Amino acid sequence: MFAPDSRIVERVVPSPNHGERRGVARPDMLLLHYTGMPDTGVALEKLCDKASGVSAHYFVSEDGSVVQLVPETRRAWHAGEASWAGETDINSRSIGIEIANPGHGWDYRDFPNVQTEAVIALCRDVLTRQPILPHRVLAHSDVAPARKQDPGEKFPWDRLAAAGIGLWVEPEPIADDGPVLTMGDHGPKVDELQARLADFGYGTDVTGAYDAPTRDVVAAFQRHFRPARVDGIADRSTLKTLARLSAARAR
Repeated sequence: MFAPDSRIVERVVPSPNHGERRGVARPDMLLLHYTGMPDTGVALEKLCDKASGVSAHYFVSEDGSVVQLVPETRRAWHAGEASWAGETDINSRSIGIEIANPGHGWDYRDFPNVQTEAVIALCRDVLTRQPILPHRVLAHSDVAPARKQDPGEKFPWDRLAAAGIGLWVEPEPIADDGPVLTMGDHGPKVDELQARLADFGYGTDVTGAYDAPTRDVVAAFQRHFRPARVDGIADRSTLKTLARLSAARAR
């Protein structure tokens, strides 16, 4: 057992799945997940099962109750194979929050208001202790776009931003004026898109070819920042939203 780091925590349920942070003294990223399992209790049990090899620092149930599984000083095992801004040991650099929701593989649904408010309160509390910049509050899908979709397009990132959590701009409306770039395209415009995504932090190679990895990264970007349509096609709405976010981050 250990003392909880956050005043939001209702109880501590220790997970054995953690270790020392590597190469950093303190986390500088906050990573949000959904559990992706139909049963909340089973999801919590898995995060505390040594055989599973997975964990997170915090777990937020649908009713808004918050459990801490791993101390913030420790390296929880929640990100898996991932990258952001050239960094690949995301577990060492991050605080992980698991949010109970069945996810895309089951009955993906809206996040209840009481749960969202609990996530907001928890994130704000974490940010009082940890040196995490707004553009490093991320989705699991941002750091592992080929593998993960969570917490998904239904997660209310705009509400978190209104509470001072994360980077957000109002997405450019979808005009249905056709794709700008899509699978199979090649050339300088694809180079530019890939470079802009990489500069923002996504693990994108600049190849000039709009291939499956590029599609996956575009879809991950849409899931977080332009959730009205997630199709992996770089339409004008996606490109303009990316440009606005890059400008907002630079300010």
